[in-house]
Amino acid sequence: MIPPIVAISDILSQQQQFFATGKTKDLSFRIAQLKRLKEAISLNQPQIVEAVKADLNRPEFEAYFEIATVSEVNYAIKHLKSWVKPKKVSTSIDQFPASASIYPEPKGVVLIIGPWNYPFQLMISPLVGAIAAGNCTILKPSEIAAYTSALVAEIISQNFDPAYIAAVEGGVEISQQLLAEKFDHIFFTGGTKIGQVVMEAAAKHLTPVTLELGGKSPCIVDSEIQIEYTAKRIAWGKFINAGQTCIAPDYLLVDRKVKPDLLRAIKASIQEFYGDDPAKSPDYCRIINQRHLGRLAEFLKEGELIAGGAINLEDRYISPTVIDGISWDSPVMKEEIFGPILPVLEYDDLGDAIAKINARPKPLALYFFSKNKEKQERVLRETSSGGVCINDTVMQFGVTFLPFGGVGDSGIGSYHGKASFDTFSHYKSVLKKSFLLDLKWRYAPYKGKVDLIKKMLG
Repeated sequence: MIPPIVAISDILSQQQQFFATGKTKDLSFRIAQLKRLKEAISLNQPQIVEAVKADLNRPEFEAYFEIATVSEVNYAIKHLKSWVKPKKVSTSIDQFPASASIYPEPKGVVLIIGPWNYPFQLMISPLVGAIAAGNCTILKPSEIAAYTSALVAEIISQNFDPAYIAAVEGGVEISQQLLAEKFDHIFFTGGTKIGQVVMEAAAKHLTPVTLELGGKSPCIVDSEIQIEYTAKRIAWGKFINAGQTCIAPDYLLVDRKVKPDLLRAIKASIQEFYGDDPAKSPDYCRIINQRHLGRLAEFLKEGELIAGGAINLEDRYISPTVIDGISWDSPVMKEEIFGPILPVLEYDDLGDAIAKINARPKPLALYFFSKNKEKQERVLRETSSGGVCINDTVMQFGVTFLPFGGVGDSGIGSYHGKASFDTFSHYKSVLKKSFLLDLKWRYAPYKGKVDLIKKMLG
């Protein structure tokens, strides 16, 4: 951890000086740092489990979602040698004789601001891309997940030179100080409103940003489904981490014909997962703090409870809850829920359902359950979202080969796998000309050359 007495500008200056040495551009250096990060994660697995348990009452099984970042490290180590190679591209006849290539180069000193809901994974995963691309990095873990923030800072300080990678803990005032500085890239994961603040601050320095935000991710359920599997996959995706997942299905939009059966099956799935009293389940998380719990409690004042609805403020507990009788104008439909409350709406025509979704800001994820391939293609063709998962929820996040990110209000840019390397790299275009020939077609005087230029332009 960087002590508060150390000025952020000093840390930034140290990293800029270290980056200027060119050491981070060396392939062997990058791979060595990735291996060091992997070892640090492996050695601290019990501490990571303990920290997210303290912050969110995360069960050990779900805590390993945080540790799954190791797969990102392994993927980067395996492919980095090919990623860093310049890529040759074709040149047109008017450039003859010449060659053209695209060179990936690191952006410089980057800032990564993490969220509280998956406070280790979503802090370390983008760091993998920053290291692989050859950058120096300042990390700002979320102070709301205090135990994990302290652990991230400890792991970073014990394993990396702060002139290369540093972790800065603190609240809003520290974030404001960081955002006042000029970085070469800012990577932020969090809510849309804070994302706007980050982008505004970055604009003052013309700093590029990656914004991993959220939104109300719809879950459309067609009549042509396997009821039991659909219910389990929706309930799992909604209620892991007590609904505090940026790509959790925010609300259900269900074909009226299967709605009663689906709701019964979801209620049964909740009971199967967490027992008769989820408050006593070792597998159910807690809300991050009482402020968020109070916000969620307001959503329970409208609609018909199908399941759940129990609240314990002292325990930061709200049971897995399903609410029917909700309209598009209900308070629960006005903002991202980010908690274990699943409102249910219904439709008769898929086209109407699509129109309702398209009338709202583009979500980070969109889920569609249906056996009908024509309907699947229609949803893909007629909607826009950061990503789509058909016949499941949340699992798309774990596919390293798929870039993850939002669109519109749900974010800018993407990462995971090669996309992480791309995010933290500048692709420099390079044209190399030869001295063997110097064709005179482009030089003045231009008399008699107009027909030639027309032919060259096609």
